[in-house]
Amino acid sequence: MAEEGENTAGEGGGGGGGDVMDEAPVKCPECPEGLPGWMATFSDLVTLLLTFFVLLLSFAKTETAKYEAALGSIRNAFGGNVLKQGEVIQRGKSPDNFPTMMESQTPIKPFPIEFLTMEGILDKHEINRESDEDLKKMKFDLKEEGLAESVNVYEQPEGIKVRVKDKIFFKLGSIEIDENRVAIPVYTRLINLLKGGKWTVFVIGHAARGEVSLDGSKDAFELSSARAIAVTRSLVKRGVSPEKITTAFYGDTRPVKLAGRSQTEVEAESRRVEFIIRKTDLESNGHKVEAQ
Repeated sequence: MAEEGENTAGEGGGGGGGDVMDEAPVKCPECPEGLPGWMATFSDLVTLLLTFFVLLLSFAKTETAKYEAALGSIRNAFGGNVLKQGEVIQRGKSPDNFPTMMESQTPIKPFPIEFLTMEGILDKHEINRESDEDLKKMKFDLKEEGLAESVNVYEQPEGIKVRVKDKIFFKLGSIEIDENRVAIPVYTRLINLLKGGKWTVFVIGHAARGEVSLDGSKDAFELSSARAIAVTRSLVKRGVSPEKITTAFYGDTRPVKLAGRSQTEVEAESRRVEFIIRKTDLESNGHKVEAQ
């Protein structure tokens, strides 16, 4: 009887221990409605970063020629002049529309390694900045003088080039100007532009193919030079500083090409003096580079 009592007491004690181990489940606190506050700050930061990089991209001026030239320098650094021509991946016309490998028609030219240094980058940036400012100033001056419709403006590596559409034409075998083919208003505006601004002008003389003077004493080169000199003197006489004028001549090496026109018309168009407006003349030192 005593043992049964002990067994009964033991079972009862075990049951009591089971009641102590059972605990009520812990409930998580209810989440507040809406997104957490940190997400607003994070979204604002991401938006600002995106705007910043878009702004940087808008300022960037991508020039394919510079990238190709830099690639050429890197190839030369690793393999010398072994690769004469680069290869360009270009989308072909295969049925599966996969890109095909095509050989470039022009070699990739080496790029000056100094451009890859910080000093070179800053120098090139300064040159580009000055070129943009000069272009804006040139367009403004052309508009002020009423020459905007009479010229073609070009951007070149050495600077801005403005070619005057109207030319001065000459009679056959002489330096006498053909008065019927002179745009006097354009010529006057050109003089005003050169007198008031910092621009220089190239006065370029030409002759027709095989042209000689009426007395036979001057060939095409002498005729073209005499025509350029005559126009140069005319500019100086009208107040243009001689320091702003560069006089050149090509003889009969660059005749006008007019398809479907008669030989007489081509020769008449070739007896001319052209004007090209630039920022600097041929004596400008330009950007100094190392000789080696």
